[in-house]
Amino acid sequence: MTEFVLHPRLTADTTPVADWALSRVLLMNDARYPWLVLVPRRHDAVELFDLSGPDRRVLIEEVARAGRLLKGISGATKINVGALGNLVAQLHVHVVARHSGDPAWPGPVWGHGAAVPYAASARDALIAKIVAAG
Repeated sequence: MTEFVLHPRLTADTTPVADWALSRVLLMNDARYPWLVLVPRRHDAVELFDLSGPDRRVLIEEVARAGRLLKGISGATKINVGALGNLVAQLHVHVVARHSGDPAWPGPVWGHGAAVPYAASARDALIAKIVAAG
């Protein structure tokens, strides 16, 4: 079995939060939006159908878990979920807490201005809340 390796772009753009049953949970380094990225720890998974049936079921439950956590922590108006993969082929799912009036509302967050990196203290506090809640 080949070892799981996180894509370099995901490594550069995120901070590790936790490893759940299937996914590595990452915090996107953009303070404008509470935003988690779930990456199934499966070598060469690019598409959802590359996962086994049981893994797909675990992934959807982990996406739901991430959404509930973010909604509870942030009071989001809406949770957006997407698995685009146009820039990073490695299978990953974005779970983004949205608020009416956020910088991209009501449009998508992708491509809307430059990311605003977290201050280390704010990033660490948010990660602690996510870990404690989830």
